[in-house]
Amino acid sequence: MRSLDTARDACERHHPGLVKALAEIPLAEREAPGSPVVELFREHDGPSLLVPAAYGGRDADALEAVRVARAIGSCSPSLAVASTMHHFTAAMLFALAATAGRLTPRQVDLLGRIAPERLLLASGWAEGRTEQNILNPSVVATPAEDGGYLVNGSKKPCSLSGSMDLLTASVSLPEDDGSASLALLLIPSDSAGLTVSPFWSSRILAAAQSDEVRLTDVHVPAGHVIRTTPDDPGRLDDLQTAGFIWFELLVTAGYIGAAGALAEQVMERGRGSVADRSRLGVALESAVALVEGTARAVRDGENGDAAVASVLVARFAAQQALTTVADLATELLGGMAFITSDDVAYLATAVRPLAFHPPSRGSTAEALADYFAGRPLILS
Repeated sequence: MRSLDTARDACERHHPGLVKALAEIPLAEREAPGSPVVELFREHDGPSLLVPAAYGGRDADALEAVRVARAIGSCSPSLAVASTMHHFTAAMLFALAATAGRLTPRQVDLLGRIAPERLLLASGWAEGRTEQNILNPSVVATPAEDGGYLVNGSKKPCSLSGSMDLLTASVSLPEDDGSASLALLLIPSDSAGLTVSPFWSSRILAAAQSDEVRLTDVHVPAGHVIRTTPDDPGRLDDLQTAGFIWFELLVTAGYIGAAGALAEQVMERGRGSVADRSRLGVALESAVALVEGTARAVRDGENGDAAVASVLVARFAAQQALTTVADLATELLGGMAFITSDDVAYLATAVRPLAFHPPSRGSTAEALADYFAGRPLILS
């Protein structure tokens, strides 16, 4: 398909040979526990995609990034999800690094190692709690004598848990007045007290390494703590905005790639009528256009509430379109394709978890309705 060819070209520009290396592994092996896809991603310079050139990275803009994510999703939905967690975290941190005084020199030095050393960042935001407010994490930190913190709790599911070099985790920090504020911790994966336990039981997206990361009296020095701004200690402010924008764009693009792989099979095999194939293409390309259009706006400077609202609209509209793509492509490919290979059923199912990523459609309904009516966008 034309849109997938465009995506693969983008991936080849930034990560030469990655699509080919992934395609050489049967899909069932690519998506299984113990799959080599994450290490292939690392070997092909995947971690550097959104790292600025000044830090040795590829410095891809938002449009290029969503195209790369789409290409990866067409080959390995698991890797698309896993790489999204790294990329949105990296983009968020480098967005902070671009603001004078927002990060310490020690934190900036740590970010400078990501591209040269191909470090992978795991994101410990979600905690597997239904209807959870992701801005109120259950992981807590208590002050240590040296000025750092001892951290306890659990992050699950946590993609890249088996390959991460650094865990970034949201945490509640106690304040002197008895209140708590939100912060982001940078925790090396070899820290004492950090362990990984099995959590992900489904075969769908199993290669994303989305297991449980447990933190038991893990010491985090003060230099590895990024705090919220004093004027609004309960809100992620710049962290929230940068993180939400990149996460929604990239994760949606990855699932579009998985749906695109199904649609491409229909087109290549000439399945169904011309009207059927046209309908399928329109459904898929509407999702592509929504995400790429939003990515262009972000690239060109849209930010704040407008950008967050745009990416959420694109994500939820794409989510609905991909259901149509998966159902129609499966029907058009036919019973024999479904019976003789597990690939069709796998890809059709692998599209569905987009609905499970935070924030949910229900949890954002009031915020979006208020925003559409002219009020501020307040996510909870």
